[in-house]
Amino acid sequence: MFDILMYLFENFIHSETEIRVDQDELTDELIRAGFHHDEIYKALAWLEKLAALQETDIKPYFCKGISSGVSRIYTQEEQMRLDVECQGFLLFLEQVGVLDASTREMVIDRVMEIDSPEFCLEDLKWVVLMVLFNVPGKENAYAQMEDLLFEESDGTLH
Repeated sequence: MFDILMYLFENFIHSETEIRVDQDELTDELIRAGFHHDEIYKALAWLEKLAALQETDIKPYFCKGISSGVSRIYTQEEQMRLDVECQGFLLFLEQVGVLDASTREMVIDRVMEIDSPEFCLEDLKWVVLMVLFNVPGKENAYAQMEDLLFEESDGTLH
């Protein structure tokens, strides 16, 4: 499923190519690219849920009143998916202003929905990028995350 998300992001979303609205055509194209129907369905559902986080009247991830300096305690399931390196990276992104509490929770939600036995820091970076791309008003954070992902800098943000 994650491979399909990466394929879609790199070939359509990130390249700013217009995504076809017709899900059947998109599914056919993904099948021609070598992906299996079940995995395509899961990936498209994952993307729909990501979009739904922005479109609902009740936005559970838009946390109000959370002061800075509050630590996020990860559940046991989250700790199994997000190792210490990933948790530290999320904290780093919050400290430098790429993520706030709301976008962090959206990232964690999307990570937990990825159906993959292995999940690493590089995968997390892509999920962060996908989430930020879908959040209005986070263009600067998206650009910073894109720099972190593609330039493999020394860890400093401009």
